Amino acid sequence: MRRPTNFDVALVVPLRGPAGIFGPSAEFCAQLAAEEINRSGGVLGRELRLIPVDGGAPPEVVADEVAALVGTGRAHGVTGWHISTVRQAVAPRVAGRVPYVYTALYEGGERAEGIFLTSETPDVQLFPAMRLLGEERAARRWYLIGNDYIWPRRTALAARGYAAGTGLNVVGESYVPLGTHDFTGTLAAIERSAADAVLMLLVGTDAVRFNRAFARSGLAGRCLRLSTLMDENMLLASGPTATVDLFSTAGFFASMITPENLDFHGRYARRFGAEAPPLGSLGESCYEGVLLLAALVEQAGAVDLRAIGANAESVSYEGPRGLLRLRQRHVNQRIYLAEARGVEFDVITQLP
Repeated sequence: MRRPTNFDVALVVPLRGPAGIFGPSAEFCAQLAAEEINRSGGVLGRELRLIPVDGGAPPEVVADEVAALVGTGRAHGVTGWHISTVRQAVAPRVAGRVPYVYTALYEGGERAEGIFLTSETPDVQLFPAMRLLGEERAARRWYLIGNDYIWPRRTALAARGYAAGTGLNVVGESYVPLGTHDFTGTLAAIERSAADAVLMLLVGTDAVRFNRAFARSGLAGRCLRLSTLMDENMLLASGPTATVDLFSTAGFFASMITPENLDFHGRYARRFGAEAPPLGSLGESCYEGVLLLAALVEQAGAVDLRAIGANAESVSYEGPRGLLRLRQRHVNQRIYLAEARGVEFDVITQLP
């Protein structure tokens, strides 16, 4: 059999639905990574090419498309940011066949063969932020609002358990379908609960609409918000009047002043121009997804899952967050807490 001349990767990012707001940034960041890898010799000497897949389609539709690409040999790997229901549909269809680098923050616990994860989980992202805000801002009474699927549900379950052991109280919770426009009932429930903090587990434009409604309701003066999924595109869409006392926790913020991040900004701007979608944590994760996928294959010396798995713990890559390594198939990373200042994030501290 003739050796493939390319290393083709299914890039699964949302191009529609609530998460579509950061799809263009995710595509551009992944494209930038692929171009840089190819200028450095590609993957095992092969050109890395991206095959876009709309991760905003229904999960089974996405899974069918990715499985067809893998099954016909057109895709030698999978990466991208997409919600957990999409990952749950895709993972069984590609497990044990090709490496799959999942870049979205998620609820934790993924064990499928050949899946590697670059983003945050509640134990390192959410719990330290809740604790710090409880101590520094007296945020003791928490209301949980999320979309109605596995990531918000499982994260909320973990948050309730954490709160119970640390003297915090969960005073209510609501779940809404993806694509919700009207948060009137939820806002009334938050007001009745006398919460002093809201944990937002909402995706994309759902979070944007909630932020705007929250500001109009007058709750912003009494109740802070914490999100584990609030990138710069969502902040900009929310608008400066809707971001008062809004906090976000993540492994990357575009406003971080580091040599690696400043260099990343420069390369992105030179490649895509001043009118490109704003850089954000979710787009940046796709840049890292491509880097990690290439590093896994290079370290193994082959597109072979057994070799990749055997060498994974020695894999590292250098990106906008500096030098990062894998530990138990997850990237070992630093997590930060930031506060919105208008439509930009001010990084307050690195979380323990």
